[in-house]
Amino acid sequence: MQRENRSKRLWGDVFLPEGVVFKKDMVKTDVREMQMRGGNAGSVMNRVRGGAIRTVCFLACLTMAAGLLTGCSRDAGEDAAKRPSVTGVVVSMLGPSRVDEVYEAQGTVRSDRTSMIASRVMGAVTSLDVREGEQVKAGQVLLTLDDTDARQRARAAEMAADAASRNRTLAGATWRRYQGLFEKQAVSRQEMDEVQARKDMADAEYERARAMADEARTYLAFTRIVAPAPGVVTAKHIDVGSMANPGMPLLTIEGLGDAYVEMHADESLSGRIRPGMAVKVVVDALDKTLEGSIREVLPDIDPATRTFRVKIDTREKDLRTGLFVRVLVPVGSRDILAVPAAAVVRKGQLSGVYVVTDKGVVTYRLIKEGPATPAGIEVLSGLKPGDRVITSGMERAVDGGVVAEDAR
Repeated sequence: MQRENRSKRLWGDVFLPEGVVFKKDMVKTDVREMQMRGGNAGSVMNRVRGGAIRTVCFLACLTMAAGLLTGCSRDAGEDAAKRPSVTGVVVSMLGPSRVDEVYEAQGTVRSDRTSMIASRVMGAVTSLDVREGEQVKAGQVLLTLDDTDARQRARAAEMAADAASRNRTLAGATWRRYQGLFEKQAVSRQEMDEVQARKDMADAEYERARAMADEARTYLAFTRIVAPAPGVVTAKHIDVGSMANPGMPLLTIEGLGDAYVEMHADESLSGRIRPGMAVKVVVDALDKTLEGSIREVLPDIDPATRTFRVKIDTREKDLRTGLFVRVLVPVGSRDILAVPAAAVVRKGQLSGVYVVTDKGVVTYRLIKEGPATPAGIEVLSGLKPGDRVITSGMERAVDGGVVAEDAR
């Protein structure tokens, strides 16, 4: 009776999972048989308890594994059923593309003829006859200076030249009379030589006075500053009433001829950029891309910027001086990974493309864009050769969808 109670307590302490049943009578019979064979009751019960626990744990593990497998298969089936089908798209496989390697530099449009108008004499500005942006002709008066002193000097020089002319006329007449008398031997050689000397001095004085008169007139003309060539007044550096000094810039006039582009290239390109090379000039302000050719390369390198100047000709007539441009110079070729511009999908500040996996699943993958090339948008990171990308019908693509078999 005591042994039977111990067996009940033993099996009463074991908790079995739902659906697992042990027949206690069979276990009790086995215990009695083991005791009849002479085994110790305690050790027998311990062995029975250990075997029962191992059996229970094994069955519990099997039950849990079966539940997990059933749940996973159910989830996978549900996910597959939930993925939308994507149709009407074009999938392309990426591969390397060879493009020209381009060096980009900033440039400025400049005029072929730029005149800095300055005064050659000192004087106050009395009139300013042009405005900035006005087109002028060659010889047109731009401004005038105070000419009071110049006029007085010119008048004095004219009077001196007139007196020298009269003295020269008198000396000439005297010389002709003495020449006649000398031929008749009525005057001596000494007298004739003196008359000849006075005539020569009168001629020289007349030439000197005339030269001084011309100088005075030229000085007077310097008070009227005129345009040296046709062009447009682009800058004004003085106003009426200001004092002009010799060499001081007063106006800036740019000619109406063809303009050129000046850029500064890095010293690493020295020797690789040569006159005659074809380049592209991008004018962002006009939304134009122009064809150009290198006119001149100045080999001297600026030690401050480590660059050298390059002049570029364009056929565009409407370029205004001072415009900012970007110059694209081909310096070689290289292989890149590019996608069509239409394939890039931007979400906020992020850029990406729709990639199709081997199983046809569409995923949105972020990329790092490079510059635009004839082959498309260069991809710096995010894709590799062999990736399949949706290049048409992006509006139908769904992240997580499955591409139809006929579109893969």
